[in-house]
This record gives sequence, C-alpha cells and structure tokens, in this order.
Amino acid sequence: MTSISRSLRNSLESTVTKARGIAEAAASEALTYLGVADVEKPRHLKPEQHALRNQLRAHARQLGDTLEDKVQSTRRLVEEIAYEQWHRILFTRFLAENDLLIHPELQDPISLADCEEIAAEQGKTGWDIASEYASYMLPQIFRPDDPALRISLSTDRLKQLEQLVNDLDRQTFLANDSLGWSYQFWQAKRKEEINASGVKIGADELPAVTQLFTEDYMVEFLLH
Repeated sequence: MTSISRSLRNSLESTVTKARGIAEAAASEALTYLGVADVEKPRHLKPEQHALRNQLRAHARQLGDTLEDKVQSTRRLVEEIAYEQWHRILFTRFLAENDLLIHPELQDPISLADCEEIAAEQGKTGWDIASEYASYMLPQIFRPDDPALRISLSTDRLKQLEQLVNDLDRQTFLANDSLGWSYQFWQAKRKEEINASGVKIGADELPAVTQLFTEDYMVEFLLH
C-alpha cells in the first residue's frame, strides 16, 4: 500500500467538507421530523419512531446536550449522527475496494457492483446492501442498537452522500493513510473556526483542535 497523493488528498478534503455539511443538514432534518427537540412528540410518529425519539433524547443528554423545560438541545447529537452515517458509507467502500466486504452467507468477497445486482432483486439500493453486509461483519463498529445509525436520513440526502463517495478515485481507498486523512478532514472546518475565534479551549472545542487520528477500530481492523 502507498500513501495518498497530494491531488487525491485535496480531492478527499473537498469531499469530506461537503459531506459534513450535507450529513449535518440531513441529521437536523431527521431530528426535526421526529420532534427530538420538542416538548411534545409529533402526532405523526409511529410507535417505533416514538421509541427512537425517546432513545435519541436520552442519547443527546449522554453526549452533553442540555434539557431545559423539556426542550432538548441537539447540537452534539446532530454532529454524532452526521459522523456515524457518513463514516459507515465511507468505510463500506473501503472494505469493498480492498476485497474485504464479505457476503454473510457465501463468505466470499463481494463488490459494490454485486451489491447493486442483489439490491435490484430486493427492491433496495446497492448501498443499502453494502451497508448491511458491513454492519453484519463489524457489529461492534456499526452497532444495530445505535440510535445514531437507526435514524433514517432522507433519500435525497443519502444519495448526495453516496454520490460523494462514489466520485472518489478508487486509489483513495487503496492508499494506506487515506482513512486517517478523511477523519482529520472531518474536523478541519471546525478546527479553523475555533482557532479563528480565539475562544478559550474547553470540552466542546478540544476534539476539533487536537484530534489527528485514525480511529482505534481502524487500526485494529487493518492489523488483523
């Protein structure tokens, strides 16, 4: 494996910056539909959506979002949902391009093109199938009980995110440092805003200005 080239790295940075904006907008829209911030639950919610709404409100408080007069703030929750939804798509393509996306029954590597064929038979999209297989392979990473991943983003927003990943050059996923760069770029805009503001660095600002990382699960996965 080789390091990502400068041109591909610049393309990746642009893609990740766009993706964060789209993913956070999608997360905000989904939370608004579920009424997560509202005092009263929306009347249009089905029982399972009501249950998810309650889980998301509780998860928001675990992340540090405040609850005042039954109004739930969601800034940290939006950021987490956006991140989790995006990196599932990104990492799924990484698996596929490296022949590491495995069919759960056949136990053979499967490509994104194969996923498209399977999806056509099931009335789904290729990314639906690919993400399902990635979640099956890595349940400790893409946890089925994670409310951030159980929330449904709008079809239009998902297509935008999937297209961004599709448009990345295949060599991006074969380089040995591109994943690390992609997660560093996720924080780039926020880091720039914090540094420009001159505010005192606190708990909210610390991750964006200090994290230069490849996540632990990626390191372990790549090693084994």
